[in-house]
Amino acid sequence: MNFGFLLFSFSGQNTFAELIPDHLLPRVAIVGRPNVGKSALFNRLVGGNKAIVVDEPGVTRDRLYGRSFWGEHEFMVVDTGGVLTVSKSQVNVMEDLAITTTIGMDGIPLATREAAVARMPSMIERQATAAVEESSVIIFLVDGQAGLTAADVEIADWLRKHYTDKFIILAVNKCESPRKGIMQVSEFWSLGLSPIAISAVSGTGTGELLDLVCSGLEKIEDVENLNEDANYVPAIAIVGRPNVGKSSILNALVGEDRTIVSPISGTTRDAIDTEFAGPDGQKFRLIDTAGIRRRAAIASSGSTTEALSVNRAFRAIRRSDVVALVIEALACITEQVLHLRLFWSHHIYGVFNIWLLNLAVNALLSRDCRIAERIEKEGKGCLIVVNKWDTIPNKNQQTATYYEQDVREKLRALDWAPIVYSTAVAGHSVDKIIVAASTVEKERSRRLSTATLNQVIQEALAFKSPPRTRGGKRGRIYYCTQAAIRPPTFVFFVNDAKLFSETYRRYMEKQLRKDAGFSGTPIRLLWRSRRKMEKNEGRAASKTRANLAPRDGKLTLTT
Repeated sequence: MNFGFLLFSFSGQNTFAELIPDHLLPRVAIVGRPNVGKSALFNRLVGGNKAIVVDEPGVTRDRLYGRSFWGEHEFMVVDTGGVLTVSKSQVNVMEDLAITTTIGMDGIPLATREAAVARMPSMIERQATAAVEESSVIIFLVDGQAGLTAADVEIADWLRKHYTDKFIILAVNKCESPRKGIMQVSEFWSLGLSPIAISAVSGTGTGELLDLVCSGLEKIEDVENLNEDANYVPAIAIVGRPNVGKSSILNALVGEDRTIVSPISGTTRDAIDTEFAGPDGQKFRLIDTAGIRRRAAIASSGSTTEALSVNRAFRAIRRSDVVALVIEALACITEQVLHLRLFWSHHIYGVFNIWLLNLAVNALLSRDCRIAERIEKEGKGCLIVVNKWDTIPNKNQQTATYYEQDVREKLRALDWAPIVYSTAVAGHSVDKIIVAASTVEKERSRRLSTATLNQVIQEALAFKSPPRTRGGKRGRIYYCTQAAIRPPTFVFFVNDAKLFSETYRRYMEKQLRKDAGFSGTPIRLLWRSRRKMEKNEGRAASKTRANLAPRDGKLTLTT
């Protein structure tokens, strides 16, 4: 039973269950104090490495969801952050959560940093409480190697006092040896719950654990009309540098504190998936990600967790359909606003401070440029979200125009992406993000007929024909067809692809966007030489004829 679980993630039993949308599945929450192995158990149950697992307390902070099944039961597993005791001092809390008030928090007053640190435990516990309240089964995880602690007693009292209607399972983790597991489990009987020995790393005892979990779940019987919910659900990844407001945007969209929002740099660790329905009823999967910093900054901090978090953020881009690149309004202000902002610095602090501030702004923008290049390379749809728009002083009708010009100039890799201005904390204009994302996804999935496409190409050729080479040769486009969507991919059949310069190819892409749309999505242009194709076809035909030649009066076919 213990080892049968190792195979369940790779079987095909859940083909039908996958038709059930996430929000209809029962939930199983994993709670406990920090560093008892909750994320390791979560990964074991959902089959993969969805949660970051590091031998470091306080890594998980937000709720993390994943689908799992056992036998005939399909359910959602919810990973939570470690529940801390309120009796701990602020210094111990910072150590438990691996919080720093210096790295990545430049420009934030010390009092604000310390206040944010003081609020962090309660915010993490609020996320854990939300997971418990929405779940029908609670896995209370403790550490068998560390033994019973005061924090375990507090959590057990909290669960018994407030959640008597829930099915609570006490799982003693890190019991790799079945013989020692009996001794490790014995002291946890004092919590008033029946303990079960497991090992999230090796899988020992997880079969019995899942049997208990499923005994507390109600099987979903009414599965009619679920095919309507099984339609394609686009994923929107919210990415950007730390502290630009990614989690605030997610919370404003879903209308609840789905993720923790704090000025502490690196608050979000995992990539957090959340289902969401837009104003028109279209469903999306929102992915909140960790802030992306420069490799040098991550290396200097020496944090393995942050490196894994950034890796998760890039993986979120890869598995998304549309990326919302969030930038902070003041980090990419127009030259006009920048000079006004620096005017007083010039008179009070001198030219050196202007140089430092310009250097800092350019450093921030260079990171955004690298993220933008990654999005374009992955072929994902994109919209640029300028958050904290309320921080731009003295705005008028021309401010947004100047700002857009500046953004287009600095983020040239995404010159096709629409721009949305928002103030997520106040909830201003966040609905426009979903509207824009929906439009981008439709454009990314659009297919042009060959007739319409070639009409656009003919008009582009009439306006500007391919230039001649020094030898007098000119490129010719015979026809074009769309080969794929997501991203839209077009194949140009020409006489010789080498005759078409990069400048002319960019011109053709620009005309294609101008006449056919495709706003918010990269497009791919592939150029195929007809001469080369005919030459290859001729070689293949000659080879076939040679193989079919009669030998010794008999017709033989060689392969």
